[in-house]
Amino acid sequence: MFKRILIANRGEIAVRIIRACREMGIRTVAVYSQADRNAVHVGLADEAVCIGKAEASDSYLNMERIISAAIAVGAEAIHPGFGFLSENAEFVQMCEQHHITFIGPSSELISRMGNKSEAKKTMRQAGVPVVPGTEEPVYNLEEAKREAERIGYPVMIKASSGGGGKGMRIARSREEFAVSFQAAQQESIRAFADDSMYLERYVQNPRHVEVQIMADKYGQVIQLGERDCSIQRRHQKMIEESPSPALTDEIRKKIRSTAVQAAKAVNYESAGTIEFLLDDSGEFFFMEMNTRIQVEHPVSELISGVDLIREQILVAAGEALSVAQEDILFRGHAIECRINAEDPIRGFLPCPGTITHLHLPGGNGVRIDTASYEGYQIPPNYDSMLVKVITYDRDRKTAIRKMIRALDEMEIEGVETNLEFQYDILHQKDFQEGNFTTDFISIHYEL
Repeated sequence: MFKRILIANRGEIAVRIIRACREMGIRTVAVYSQADRNAVHVGLADEAVCIGKAEASDSYLNMERIISAAIAVGAEAIHPGFGFLSENAEFVQMCEQHHITFIGPSSELISRMGNKSEAKKTMRQAGVPVVPGTEEPVYNLEEAKREAERIGYPVMIKASSGGGGKGMRIARSREEFAVSFQAAQQESIRAFADDSMYLERYVQNPRHVEVQIMADKYGQVIQLGERDCSIQRRHQKMIEESPSPALTDEIRKKIRSTAVQAAKAVNYESAGTIEFLLDDSGEFFFMEMNTRIQVEHPVSELISGVDLIREQILVAAGEALSVAQEDILFRGHAIECRINAEDPIRGFLPCPGTITHLHLPGGNGVRIDTASYEGYQIPPNYDSMLVKVITYDRDRKTAIRKMIRALDEMEIEGVETNLEFQYDILHQKDFQEGNFTTDFISIHYEL
């Protein structure tokens, strides 16, 4: 087992990893930017190394400085968390070259599954249902127009290296296709330095359902249930829950087994997520694979009883999974709300500033994942998420009631947040009845 792990991340996920390491008796090393010198993860870790200025490109995305920090402190492994370098194949290659264990899959697998065109091709060959679309990347408008006509409108335009809603547009007709394609491609070039795009049939009014999987070096793959992540704004998740209220027992069994099939097809290792689009007929299609831990992993931990970060570390150290599929008893219902420093009325504009007052909820069945505190200065350089509130109870109805109580109890002053907006969503009849798709916010709110 590792003696020392460097955490190449910040915020609540860095805190989450430090806690898991402490429980396993592993020393931790935090890296931080100048803007994060007073951050919670810096104080919690056994050691801390400043790696640069506030801009992510000078710190959390600076591969050379992170590798140098790991070598300097003698860390045998690096945990990337999510975002930043968590799915960067070049960074994983650097870890491999310096004999530092990357807590995640190999650079080859990240590269293979990170390119959405290649990932879909791989899944198609493995017999996993895939949304009809281009089988190879497209690079220019004329080629894209021909493919769009073949697929049929409406079409979804996506960056091959995309994520977080970047490089994504919907073209509902050939008249608007050119503008949409060029805008998505330019956004992809700016965000990912990649002009390769792909097109697929736009599944109208879908649910976003993903399955959490965990795999070791010995071919063992388990699934830890599905999550419904359909409540989104601008293709970014706001509320996640497990199990999905949209699935029948038959579809649930099928989508979970398909996720295991997909992971085995690529000889996957570590924690990962197979993401699907579910249409109103109950048919589902592979969308993408996330080769890392997800923001919403706590809901899967609560219904399965498995510590995903602990399993990640065990697998990276060469150990077998500590649980088999038959050991997992799925129980209850879990919901997560992401509380962000943003203003929903102004298009979810990020709102950095200082938290002047903070009261966090608690009680039975309430989990809080955060790195925020009273007096915390929220930097403008990073993601705006402040707190993840997760509630767990015997069924969906009681888990929602518990979340309403928790958000009602929560107080954040000094910055604008989406707290009241989340609270309002929970009271919507359609949400409470499980009657929603990825268009929920645009249907129910004029923003």
